[in-house]
Amino acid sequence: MTMTFDWLTLAQGLVLALSYLGLALGYVPGLRMNRATMALVSAAVLVALGTLSLDQAWAAIDANTIVFLLSMMVVNAYLSYAGFFGLALVQLLRLTRSPLGLLVLLTVGTGALSAVFLNDTLALVSTPLTLRLTRTLKLNPVPYLLAIAGATNLGSLATLSGNPQNILVGSFSGMGYLAFAQALLPVAIAGLALQVGWLWLLYPEVRSRTPCPPPDLPPLRVHRPLLVKTLLVASLMLVAFVVGLPLAESAFVAAAALLITRRLKPQRVLGAVDWSLLVLFSGLFILTEAVRSLHILDRVAPWVAHPAGLLAVTAGLSNVISNVPAVLLIQSAIAPDDTQSWLLLAAGSTLAGNLTLFGSVANLIMVEAAASEGYSLTHW
Repeated sequence: MTMTFDWLTLAQGLVLALSYLGLALGYVPGLRMNRATMALVSAAVLVALGTLSLDQAWAAIDANTIVFLLSMMVVNAYLSYAGFFGLALVQLLRLTRSPLGLLVLLTVGTGALSAVFLNDTLALVSTPLTLRLTRTLKLNPVPYLLAIAGATNLGSLATLSGNPQNILVGSFSGMGYLAFAQALLPVAIAGLALQVGWLWLLYPEVRSRTPCPPPDLPPLRVHRPLLVKTLLVASLMLVAFVVGLPLAESAFVAAAALLITRRLKPQRVLGAVDWSLLVLFSGLFILTEAVRSLHILDRVAPWVAHPAGLLAVTAGLSNVISNVPAVLLIQSAIAPDDTQSWLLLAAGSTLAGNLTLFGSVANLIMVEAAASEGYSLTHW
């Protein structure tokens, strides 16, 4: 009996391998492509090769996740334009002027805000403010930049709305907001405490408790009526999360309520939405469905069945292809009612983000924002 070689399956597997290699690198040599366009092009090629039909590809996109992420981006955009994030960070920084106190407050403040709002937003807002503050106080900015990068990841671990991978876990598992926070809030708090201790050990200059001269902070732009409305809507949204109402629907209604306004042009809000991230998520859903249809990860399933194996696979993949694609690949091997595994997946993918520069999008945002201000942070 002769066996025929399946060239089509080989081509499909090669496309997937090249897709995830490109996602890991973040670029394609010689081409102007980012992760979003790579995911979209890869999905189109897989549909063309017959791996999935167009209907199957469309059905693979999880509507709850996309709606939740889009809605949180709209809420964050209104909070940012109203001046909330800048106001919150400046108020925290006015509580102390010592190097050690500043390190603790930046860690706790960005961690707490990241638990409620998407961590990527906090990384984007807090980096220039931290650079401005450390420059004014004549402090080495590196430990403080590392503090906000780590704290945005660690703090976001505490809730389902803290980061994109937690949003995915909540969508796939159906876990409640409070149950998730009850399990992982202590882990986030412990991580933030460990981070302060680790930076204290690595950077002797942050150990001082002697106050620096008063900083000359820039004037804040706060749109008070918009801030009041946005905080009210955001608070009601969080109440809906806590009492157990559906996350995506609650965030969607909150975003819709904010979009009814006379104060802010819709172009500004929609321009602040990270459409590339939404396209990336959609493409990743399709790639994940293609991986599942070709049974590529069947050999990984026994590893994922054990807690240690699940953490090892999650941490490894998160630092190779980033945490969001890693969660999408692994989630298919976890039963919807396996709460422990979902919590391990969320914790492993988020904590792994602090291992390397490419471990999370928040890290890259911080490094790019710092580079634009003239400060370079290396992988080491």
